[in-house]
Amino acid sequence: MKQVVGKSAGRWASGFAAVAVVATAVTGAAALTGIAAAAATVQPARSAMVQPGVHAPAKTATPAKTAAPGYVPAKRTLKYGMHGADVRRLQDRLAQLTYYPGPRDGNFAIDTLEAVWAFQEVQRIPTSGEVGNWMNWRLAHPRTPQPLIRNGAALRVEVDLRHEVLYVYHDKRIVLISHVSSGGGYYYCVSGSCGYAVTPTGNFHTLSRDRGWHVAPLGLLYNPVFFDGGFAIHGDTEVPLQPVSHGCVRIPMDVANIFPGLVPRNGIPVYIRR
Repeated sequence: MKQVVGKSAGRWASGFAAVAVVATAVTGAAALTGIAAAAATVQPARSAMVQPGVHAPAKTATPAKTAAPGYVPAKRTLKYGMHGADVRRLQDRLAQLTYYPGPRDGNFAIDTLEAVWAFQEVQRIPTSGEVGNWMNWRLAHPRTPQPLIRNGAALRVEVDLRHEVLYVYHDKRIVLISHVSSGGGYYYCVSGSCGYAVTPTGNFHTLSRDRGWHVAPLGLLYNPVFFDGGFAIHGDTEVPLQPVSHGCVRIPMDVANIFPGLVPRNGIPVYIRR
């Protein structure tokens, strides 16, 4: 869940007023043909970003069979705040690999940064948020993520808490990969109730959902899809590299615009592992 203002370790300065945003529903069929087309929904304004940390590399997954056809890497190191045709090519490639549902406008904004983080997390390379030689090579020769669950449902959600990544499968094929921020592990008290900020692990199902901003006891949730009591997968304006939520699974705003459409009914399996 979204933390109380002032307590988050995220990278955004707080201070947006009440925002009325209606999520754009996206069907599973649309996701299979390209999730990037689903990101035209207007989003709330975002504030300045704090320099992200760096995660160390870990063991990698199985190499993909083919490289990117026609992918031309940038001749410069791409990073947050840049813009140009090379950034557009990066966005196109990330969308092709199902990491990026945001606008393909050539601007390296927060949506692109979060997709870069997701790619780096999955490929087990340092999560610098920058696109240099190492990441360019991986963009041309990506490793295929391995399922968390053997023989999982054809339509399912998987959340890898160890690497802070979410996957959506349709017909046993990945149609969306997203960076997430899960429970921060800290102790908190709200309205006389105390507990640890931990995201539950196990096998769950989608239970209910809400459109737009949902007011919860611990803050605001955007387009939440609940899977265990008050725990939800939901959009947030703060989705840092670090796990910082009260226990919900935070996803970026551009991802939250299409996620409910990718899991369009209750009862869809949600597997969460650490």
